[in-house]
Amino acid sequence: MTELSESQVYDAVGEDGFVRLVAAFYRQVPADEILGPMYPPADLDGAESRLRGFLIGRFGGPQTYVEERGHPKLRMRHITFALTPAARDRWFALMENALNEAAFSEPVDALLRGFFAQTATFLINQP
Repeated sequence: MTELSESQVYDAVGEDGFVRLVAAFYRQVPADEILGPMYPPADLDGAESRLRGFLIGRFGGPQTYVEERGHPKLRMRHITFALTPAARDRWFALMENALNEAAFSEPVDALLRGFFAQTATFLINQP
């Protein structure tokens, strides 16, 4: 396996890779009984755009998200949602499905799965 740093992911997959990944994730959300209610239908496109922008900037692409919204402050931005271990597990399962659909190279896939698992766990705020 080729070693890959987080800042090299954008160069490896480009904006199109993040567009495909995030779109694959959000296609699953509305029908999901745990996550669907957390996403207002009128803001689903906005949520998709924000996640895509965050990931692009986080993984070496243009810093548009930070320029427009400031520091990500992930815990603060998610505090209004009841993020239980079950919600974390479901979010991660949907993201794993999206990663499978995106079919990135093994180094990119492994790095993103690790990041998503760690970050989703970090955001748990309810027992």
